[in-house]
Parts: sequence; C-alpha cells; structure tokens
Amino acid sequence: MNRYAKSSFEVRVQRLNEVPGSLLIDTPGAAACYWREKIAAMPWYDPEREMCVAVMLNTRLSPAGHALVGIGTLNECTVHARDVFRAAVAMAAFGAVLMHNHPSGDPAPSEADRGLTRRLADAGNILQIRLLDHVIVGEGKHFSFREAGLL
Repeated sequence: MNRYAKSSFEVRVQRLNEVPGSLLIDTPGAAACYWREKIAAMPWYDPEREMCVAVMLNTRLSPAGHALVGIGTLNECTVHARDVFRAAVAMAAFGAVLMHNHPSGDPAPSEADRGLTRRLADAGNILQIRLLDHVIVGEGKHFSFREAGLL
C-alpha cells in the first residue's frame, strides 16, 4: 500500500477508545444515538450531504470503531461493499451496522437504499461478517431495515 492510500484509510477509520462493553449498539435507537453523538460530531460531517458510515461491532455488539464509507450529495451517496467490509476486516469485526443520513430529514428508504442493503447483506454472508442493520437517520427520527423486517 502506498503512503497516500494508507493515510487516506487511516483518516476514514476511527477506532474508539471506549471501555469495551461500555457502549452498545443493540437497537436501532442506540444506533441513531451513536450517529448523533459520535458521527455528527466528526469534523468531516456535513449534514447537507448524505454521509454513509459503517460501525464495526464485536460479538457483544459494542462498537470497535466506525469508518466513513461514502460522501454523497444532497440526495444520494455511492457506497461499495469493498469499502464497508475493508474496515470490518481491518477491525476484526463480528458485524457491521451501516448508517447514513437523509439531509431532507425524512428517513424513508429509497429503492437505491434497499438495493444497497441487499448487496451488503449478501457480501457480509460470504465474508462471515454480518450486516446487522442499516439505519437511516432523519431529523429526530430514524428507519431501521432490521426493524422493518427487510434485513
């Protein structure tokens, strides 16, 4: 890996310095809370653009860290399975929760969101790293693919 690629990867991946088990992402509400407390506070976060983050979890559903996997526009963001699972493999994650915001404030999933979730679930099954949920954060509310029975 060249020097630029390594530094780019290190910027996108944020390991947490939390006491293991002190923070859990075991519900969609906990994931949305993590977004508001951790992701929205990152210096790179822009609420006017779709930002997609993968949160890596251990077997106890405690986050090991998160990775910025996509920065989009006002209404779309391109995300690839290779970016989501690169970080998951690097952190030896049991599973991942994909999260992104909808700048419009409405967390209802688009067809593109549904397709992405299916592709990531399939890729995770191959790698034996479970996609535990895909949570879309809106203004004061969120949508969970797992909670809706779509994952």
